[in-house]
Amino acid sequence: MPSTLSRLAADLAAGHTTSLQLTEQALARIADPAGEGARVFTRVYAEQARAAARASDTLRAARLCRSPLEGVPVSVKDLFDVAGETTLAGSVVLRGKPVASAHAAVVQNLLKAGAILIGKTNMTEFAYSGLGINPHYGTPQNAWERNIEGGRIPGGSSSGAAISVTDGMAFAAVGSDTGGSVRIPSALNGLTGFKPTAARVSMQGVLPLSAYLDSIGPLAVSVQCCAIMDAVLAGEDYVAVLAHPLRGLRLLAPTNVVLDGMDDTVGQAYRTALGKLAAAGAMIVEAEVPAFNALAAINAKGGFTAAEAYAWHRALIAENAAGYDQRVVSRILRGKDMSAADLLDVLHARPRWIAQVEAQLAGYDALVMPTVPIVAPRIAELQASDDAYYGANGKMLRNPTLINFLDGCALSLPCHAPGSAPVGLSLAACGGQDKRLLSIGLAVEALLAA
Repeated sequence: MPSTLSRLAADLAAGHTTSLQLTEQALARIADPAGEGARVFTRVYAEQARAAARASDTLRAARLCRSPLEGVPVSVKDLFDVAGETTLAGSVVLRGKPVASAHAAVVQNLLKAGAILIGKTNMTEFAYSGLGINPHYGTPQNAWERNIEGGRIPGGSSSGAAISVTDGMAFAAVGSDTGGSVRIPSALNGLTGFKPTAARVSMQGVLPLSAYLDSIGPLAVSVQCCAIMDAVLAGEDYVAVLAHPLRGLRLLAPTNVVLDGMDDTVGQAYRTALGKLAAAGAMIVEAEVPAFNALAAINAKGGFTAAEAYAWHRALIAENAAGYDQRVVSRILRGKDMSAADLLDVLHARPRWIAQVEAQLAGYDALVMPTVPIVAPRIAELQASDDAYYGANGKMLRNPTLINFLDGCALSLPCHAPGSAPVGLSLAACGGQDKRLLSIGLAVEALLAA
């Protein structure tokens, strides 16, 4: 696992390494024929990255440092515009379409902060699955049990983003999260992932899935790394996060929906984490959240995602439906059968649903639950069977999407024992509580690591 961003910043400041050395290291790992680079990246900016790294080292020699990301190689999901090229979103059907005239706001913020853009990462086509399987560019293998029986899924849709970090091809990554696409791959790969409140980070220049649910967040190796990335992505100066006291922390652990179908590995890791929190003085209340039972019915016809995806893709599907991943296009086409009244039903139901959840959370500091209820399945099993694919996809998305519909913020923290299958612990809060949640996450991270 790569160093933390704060460690890298200290090493760069002390002259123990240079941006060019870090960049060459990342590029070597991407190019390693025995590694996952060919499946992780859809574009690699080797020469541009080297030039930017040299410029960063020159600035540092003049005692100029733009942010804690100065000189650090990072990756971005193949969903963000980079000026002069077509944003492909893990697909082939957009090849030959107009190029972007400007960088996405997120990309521009990274460059202004001095980050080194190493490349664009592979993803589920058009971000429409939580598994990370991509028939066009290949599926990056999870670092856990790699090359055993074809490997395990990376999680999606920010699949390449996660593996770029676990394999040291980047020191942090930027993904999107519409129903868990930052948190799912973080959980399955032992990373920390942060989904901010949707409005916190600009969607300008990002190929959309659902304007009502999309949010932009980092995948990295620690909560502090995520906090640094989040500040840069939001265009803010980074202010160090202080850990929230664990004693007296009030956590609501839902007993309905989020634990359904939980496997033994996740169940044991989750119970162990709750036990550690309780022993540290946190007040954990296990209770039903009635509103959670209603969300499946609200989204029964496809919800915002199907309606908005179909509206965006309908002309492209008419032009080249065969060029899509058929498991993706079949889900997009659900939106074709949604009426305006169906979409209005979801629009009207959402604020009532949010109000119910917020009312129940009023006495708590955060929600706590498994990020996803199962460990990473094998790639081959899901490729071979539609039933297995859609069943696993539903399980992956179910818990994270609750927080997207809430318009909340959420962290996924690794909570598994060293050497065992990666498991994520989710901490979540209502919208606008991002910095407080990061503070809570910092304390919980330290407890779990100890």
